[in-house]
Amino acid sequence: MQKFLEALATQRWDDHRFYHHSRINQSLHFLSAASFLCAYVLLFTDPVAAALIGWLVAMVSRQAGHFFFEPKGYDEVNQATHEYKENVKVGFNLRRKVILHAIWALSPLVLLIDPTLLGIFEPHTDPTSFIHHTALIWLTVGIGGLLFRTVHLFFLKDVQTGIVWLTKIVTDPFHDLKLYHKAPLYLLRGEFIDPMGHRQNT
Repeated sequence: MQKFLEALATQRWDDHRFYHHSRINQSLHFLSAASFLCAYVLLFTDPVAAALIGWLVAMVSRQAGHFFFEPKGYDEVNQATHEYKENVKVGFNLRRKVILHAIWALSPLVLLIDPTLLGIFEPHTDPTSFIHHTALIWLTVGIGGLLFRTVHLFFLKDVQTGIVWLTKIVTDPFHDLKLYHKAPLYLLRGEFIDPMGHRQNT
């Protein structure tokens, strides 16, 4: 268990120091974390609402921070190029995120081709039922993406790395809420880049 927790702490630290320099990105992660926690609660009572909040609010805000606001140049703090960080990324690097989001964005088209989705759904009869079916597909895409990358890591790395990464992703909203709750305040003060002066265990 100690090795597992150490591996989890390492993945969390690497994720923060490599990919969260922008205060805008951090602030969007704070919004994303709060949205994901709402989605977690709704997952047990209203999976459709959970999927809509999870994808349209939590995921869009989270990935917008990475794609549009996170610096892509040479990382002076960590002495690493953007290409290096993309290559060593344990989870979804930007290229993999593009693929995942393309699947998410295009998945509703399946309902236009086959409204029953191979007999799983009753054909949608109005926009509300179409959105309902779409949300359930998005929920499946999200869970499927997590499980696929986890198993993929079993083969690329080892089983522990995959389980640690899955644990990190599922618990990230709780961690990000704590880690980035001051980011909006730093933005209001005019600080757009985290100086990253802290150390791993602070």
